[in-house]
Amino acid sequence: MQDVARVVGVSPMTVSRAFRNDASVSEKTREAVVKAAEDLGYVFDSTASTLRSQRTGFVAVTIPSINNANFADTVRGLSEGLKPQGLQILLGYTDYDIHKEEALIEQLLRRRPEAIVVTGGKHTDRARRLLANAGIPVIETWDLPDHPIGHVVGFSNAQAVGEMVDHLVARGATRIAFIGGDADRDTRGTDRRLGFIAAMQRHGLDATRLVAVGAPPISMREGALAMAGLLDSLPDTEAVICVSDLSAFGALSECQRRGIAVPGQVSIAGFGDYEIAATCVPDLTTLNPFPHDIGAKAAQIIATALASPGCDAQCIKLAPKLISRASTR
Repeated sequence: MQDVARVVGVSPMTVSRAFRNDASVSEKTREAVVKAAEDLGYVFDSTASTLRSQRTGFVAVTIPSINNANFADTVRGLSEGLKPQGLQILLGYTDYDIHKEEALIEQLLRRRPEAIVVTGGKHTDRARRLLANAGIPVIETWDLPDHPIGHVVGFSNAQAVGEMVDHLVARGATRIAFIGGDADRDTRGTDRRLGFIAAMQRHGLDATRLVAVGAPPISMREGALAMAGLLDSLPDTEAVICVSDLSAFGALSECQRRGIAVPGQVSIAGFGDYEIAATCVPDLTTLNPFPHDIGAKAAQIIATALASPGCDAQCIKLAPKLISRASTR
């Protein structure tokens, strides 16, 4: 900072104020400071400013996976919404493990974020205490928890899959199966499974065609393996709902390898509306959970909560859209 000040002919304090867009610094001086900093390769260290203002300028975010297109869209929507507030994202992933989430939440809170956004509404007891006592806005996403910690932006995974069951039953399917993963780790996948069971029972149908395979996230390969086992053990299955589009694509591929017509002999549906769902042949019936909107609305809540500390907690409920395509009758 002293080097920049020497080049511009001002004090180090003026350089600091210029980087903080302080109104006491003229635009001409600020431009000169920025140019000198660029020429010297100088990057402003905000640590001292953070200590004075008690603001860190970032929002902590936890997601289950960093290679999931839906969660990437949520982070993008959040990032775009936070940009006008001058806030950045500090991202961590939990690998679908609530105990890893607990440790990650503790680490993130030590860095004093302005707010924290977590995926899902099920946490360890200690994680809930950490979040409840953080003294910052807490936003739970991708779920509708029974006992919210703070703000919520999400939807009912169970209800969404129930609507998919209704869709298949309306097209004449009665022997319907569900392919999912490790129910102990993927809490949203578990809710989808429970939604499948409840909807099947509501229609008076057998709800025991349940196939669990692998740890989340369920891959295309695991979807194919699950479909192979289902076809071998229950070849009269008329329709299959998969926990995600990736597993649904794997199931579709297994049918094609066996010469089983989709949807002629069996219908297949997924969840997520990934790009692959719209481009495979036949294209997949799925549910669009509007992941970008989840992030964008979480950003709106953060902006409001930071501008009005102590405001009432918000609960924004979204409704995934069922997209009927060629993979179902």
